[in-house]
Amino acid sequence: MKISKLEAHLRVKPGDDDFSLSKIDPRDVDFLGSEKDARAQFEEDVQTIDKLQNLLYADGRKALLVILQGTDTSGKDGTIRGVFTAASPLGMTVTAFKKPNELEAAHDFLWRVHNAVPRHGFIALFNRSHYEDVLVAKVRRIAPKDIIEQRYDQINAFEKLLTETRTTVLKFMLHISKKEQGERLQERLDDPTKNWKFHADDLEDRKLWSEFEAAYETALKRCSTDHAPWYVVPADRKWARNAIIAAIVRNTLENMDLNFPKMPWKPSSFTIK
Repeated sequence: MKISKLEAHLRVKPGDDDFSLSKIDPRDVDFLGSEKDARAQFEEDVQTIDKLQNLLYADGRKALLVILQGTDTSGKDGTIRGVFTAASPLGMTVTAFKKPNELEAAHDFLWRVHNAVPRHGFIALFNRSHYEDVLVAKVRRIAPKDIIEQRYDQINAFEKLLTETRTTVLKFMLHISKKEQGERLQERLDDPTKNWKFHADDLEDRKLWSEFEAAYETALKRCSTDHAPWYVVPADRKWARNAIIAAIVRNTLENMDLNFPKMPWKPSSFTIK
């Protein structure tokens, strides 16, 4: 599938009130073609992302923010390792947003997020994000309904500010099935090297699966905009998840009109002795 069609297939259309996650099969990746071809394209995309990241850093005029959201075990860490495995740490930042600490909680909910957005020339990766404040905060009733309602427009305004100041925003919702999540949680219990990833709270959130799905649907419908659209990525198959995101990240960087800076001198003016 051509990248333009791939993006259109996965993008949540702004204002689509009929959007529903239940209509999207987390295992259906036939649109990618064969797994063999998708994996080969992924390897090419990963290497190209490395080159484009270097160009973004050298250009220094723009930035890219990649937001990864999804339920526990959906593959946020795996996406970061897989898609950006060849990219240099120079020019990249990764922020994992957890429960706000005392200082963060004393500010507005976007304060800690704005502090982590990329400077020009950088790619920033968010493992969870400000959307936790209309997901977990909504399902767990951490904030009142009227406050949650205000946040959708505040998020849209915040992301508009970023795009208007030369930061491109990519938002990926890693969509997995409850069955797949159960298998991955069990793997964390069975594999001693993955025990550290398991948290009892994951099981509590699992009991609220339908509530979280509803909260995600609202956030995706309210906050998929022309300037910062949401992409719903079928994530039951890890190779497909990574292939999709790598393709979109590569295409986005290629369309950012990046250039190596012109020097105020000519190389021929210098002689290395």
